[in-house]
Amino acid sequence: MTPEEFDKWRVVPRLLVLMMAIACWDVIHWFTTLEQPSFEQAGLVSVCTGAMTAVFGLFLGQGKKE
Repeated sequence: MTPEEFDKWRVVPRLLVLMMAIACWDVIHWFTTLEQPSFEQAGLVSVCTGAMTAVFGLFLGQGKKE
């Protein structure tokens, strides 16, 4: 496999988005299992979900323009 073929599949960006999605999922799961979440914990979840939205938007906008 040539580097160009590997780059065409966009493996690295897809892995990074997958890792970010798993991390976001873990944070949301952790937050929903808390008995009495604090304001700071809610802020952490808000930042993580906002970052995931930004990452996903950038990922969708990065394809080859034809």
